Amino acid sequence: MIPSKPEEVVTVDVSQAKTLLQSDHQYLDVRTEEEFRRGHCVAPKILNVPYMLSTPQGRVKNPNFLDQVSSLLSPTDDILVGCQSGARSLNATSELVAAGYKKVRNIGGGYLAWVDQSFPINKEQQQSAN
Repeated sequence: MIPSKPEEVVTVDVSQAKTLLQSDHQYLDVRTEEEFRRGHCVAPKILNVPYMLSTPQGRVKNPNFLDQVSSLLSPTDDILVGCQSGARSLNATSELVAAGYKKVRNIGGGYLAWVDQSFPINKEQQQSAN
């Protein structure tokens, strides 16, 4: 018999995620701050804690990710984790589950799938010379 992995990740699609966000779930966007500023999902409770950081050598894992998340969210919170396409959020969700977060789910397809569904997005205002 193969023991079940306690750190198995539950993935929801963006339609399910949109419904869950309207019922008090936290949205944890794990993209870089630059990606977040360019556009993110509209959600009543949204936080941006990058899972990967951009460095001159390329992207590296944020060594403080768990500490930063635990300072903002409780292991008993209902949390949806999203990124650009679903890869970083899958890794981030797996790490959160392993750290004891009980109600955390990955958003399959991420921000790109959200935009594909024409769901509402926020973009930071760009400074323009106009």
